Amino acid sequence: MIYLQLFWEFAKIGLFTVGGGMASLPYLYELAEKYPWFTAQDITNMVAISESTPGPIGINMATYTGYQTAGVLGGIIATLAIILPEVIIVLVVANYLEKYNESRLVQAAFYGIRPTVVALISLAFFTVFRSSVLNMEAFAATGSVAAAVDPVALVLFAVAFVLIYRFKKHPLWYILGGAVVGILLAPNGA
Repeated sequence: MIYLQLFWEFAKIGLFTVGGGMASLPYLYELAEKYPWFTAQDITNMVAISESTPGPIGINMATYTGYQTAGVLGGIIATLAIILPEVIIVLVVANYLEKYNESRLVQAAFYGIRPTVVALISLAFFTVFRSSVLNMEAFAATGSVAAAVDPVALVLFAVAFVLIYRFKKHPLWYILGGAVVGILLAPNGA
């Protein structure tokens, strides 16, 4: 039964996620509420693992979730499930896009799709930022914004953002640097 659930849920994600793996995060947060497979904090860890491994983030996240939920077979099933709708859609679209690419209707559809995808990716950013840099439980308990902000994580975010923007090195270097800083500066229990 778990394999069928994994296939169904990740096939839906593969079918409805437009804009890449980060756009799948809202769906993953919905799964975290629906099933006991992983928590919202696990999603942040999945993003970190998926970003630091080769391959598309959505597929990496499906593989990780499937594996964590139901072992190797679960990882294979979730991976195939997220890929299958995309492969079918790309084959169908590729067949027609060249013929209709100049169509005003197609251009108008893309005009609306692009900002919508940016909104989905932005929501994913804010969700991951909140779970990585902010402590909402501390805010709820104290009502203090200062208590909710992890200063080390916030500074690390800001420095990494500037370095990535300025130097444009391979992402692996920033991920490794973040890991080293985390090992050196993370508070106990992080």
